[in-house]
Amino acid sequence: MAKLASRGVSEYCQTMSYLLAAALVFGACLGPTAAVAAPGPSAPPPSGRQPELTVDSLSVVRLRTRVVSNARSAETLGTEREGTGVVIDANGLVLTIGYLILEAETIELSTADGRSFPAAAVAYDAVTGFGLVRAFGQLPIKPATIGESSKVAMREPVFIVGFDGVAPGYVVSRRRFVGFWEYLLEDAIFTAPATVNWQGAALLDREQRLLGIGSLAVPDSIGDGSSIAGHMFVPIDRLKPVLADLLARGRAAGPARPWLGVSTQEVEGNVIVTRVANGSPAAQAPIRVGDVIVALGGQTLKGQADFYTRLWASGAAGREIALDVLRNGRIERVTAKSIDRDAYYRPKPTY
Repeated sequence: MAKLASRGVSEYCQTMSYLLAAALVFGACLGPTAAVAAPGPSAPPPSGRQPELTVDSLSVVRLRTRVVSNARSAETLGTEREGTGVVIDANGLVLTIGYLILEAETIELSTADGRSFPAAAVAYDAVTGFGLVRAFGQLPIKPATIGESSKVAMREPVFIVGFDGVAPGYVVSRRRFVGFWEYLLEDAIFTAPATVNWQGAALLDREQRLLGIGSLAVPDSIGDGSSIAGHMFVPIDRLKPVLADLLARGRAAGPARPWLGVSTQEVEGNVIVTRVANGSPAAQAPIRVGDVIVALGGQTLKGQADFYTRLWASGAAGREIALDVLRNGRIERVTAKSIDRDAYYRPKPTY
């Protein structure tokens, strides 16, 4: 235990030294609109420093949405949402995090100089979490240069660019992320320190190439039970194989994954139900808050990730899923007829 504690303190101190260094190195690169979240004073720029970075010099826009009146996502995500979008082509195509545009009725993009542009949803990909919108009219912004997230190394310095500021950070972890909403990302990018306006924010390398899109604030950016707050980004490489299909069809090719509409929390390997979406397959089964899902298809589960991978491997959406749940001290078998997640939320993206 003493060795583990010592290791934890050592890793914490080492990480904090990296973050302080990030603030010192990058502080001079940030423009007057920057929102610097890392501690430490600014340092004078050495000769040859890259040009000043400000929001109006980068490929981002503010994104505001209002959802349809009967939006099923309103309960958890609200009826009005705001975040950042990243311009990725010369025809007004903007990449963001998908939950900002889920069931959106109106979408507005605005630039750093205050101009506003209406836009429409193009696609939302629940597998990656990406969302695409297109502006009505040409945006006066140069598209971002797409980078290679697979080459991002641990401890690499990065910029986090939200709609009203630029903040320095470090890549502090590359690992699997398991979400409570039937979501799993094998190669998520985690950064620290925490900043503001991270929803849909651009993750840029030192050459200002796009590496990822901001998804979540997390309390454990470096993993292993750490308590260093930071953010999770969806790697840009996940967009490349599906972009053509998203533009052509509004979704990725192939059969839809089975979806149940259940939120869970893993506690010591146990999958505990914390929420059931109204009208979802889980609600109709019924699966209840407090149930512990112990098996799928007769096979014992080993946590959330195992639950999702077994669910998605069971076949396409529409398949009946047999679950064993621990309820009131005994095991019960319930069967839920899975559906396509996109069919649950409305309206479908159209453009």
